[in-house]
Amino acid sequence: MRPLLELIALGPGDVRGAVDGGADRLEVVADMAADGLTPSVDTVRDLKRACDLPLRVMLRANDGFATSGSELERLKVAAHQLATAGADGFVLGFLGLNAEVDVEATLTLVDELGDHPWTFHRAIDHALDHEAAWDVVPGLAGVDAILTAGSARGVGSGLDELCRRASASPETAALIMAGGGLEPDHVPWLARAGIRQFHVGTRVRPGGSWKAYIDAALVRSWRTLVDDAVAAAL
Repeated sequence: MRPLLELIALGPGDVRGAVDGGADRLEVVADMAADGLTPSVDTVRDLKRACDLPLRVMLRANDGFATSGSELERLKVAAHQLATAGADGFVLGFLGLNAEVDVEATLTLVDELGDHPWTFHRAIDHALDHEAAWDVVPGLAGVDAILTAGSARGVGSGLDELCRRASASPETAALIMAGGGLEPDHVPWLARAGIRQFHVGTRVRPGGSWKAYIDAALVRSWRTLVDDAVAAAL
């Protein structure tokens, strides 16, 4: 099975570069100044019309990882609207007041997703007790990916942790999607540890700018890198 290359998409202007470059999936978000919030229904609908790539859509209403009852109710409504607009899956996850995984809030929203798969996002990197978080998240209903850099500071700081965790458990390795400051020289190490899902944001945009559309040539270079690194690790 070829490794997964997921790209962050902000709108339909990102489609051509992603498709022509060989991406497998798009994570759809808004407002990267806040590290990615829930996009509009129109954005998801326009992306769905523009391409056949699976769309995994962010459910996050503020720039932190906590939520409130009223905010959660709004996200539940958004989940239904976004699914109708074409979302194939979702991205979510919450922390409680003590920076522990908020299982109740997370599963409350998951219950609204039906059969849609979902990713637990980088809230896990911001948990106070990483081991406790990793004991909980892989067992949450419907989760099929955990987006993680191994550290709140990014893959550059968390590379050893990601490799250690993936090498210790094939089941964990299958869930890990490495992302958050991912650089090309990280990929061979991650692939050798058993990681097969990779998530890229600004590195596929000219100048590393969110104002630039995804560039096919840059995506193609990541496609080749990821495929070659995984093939060499087998």
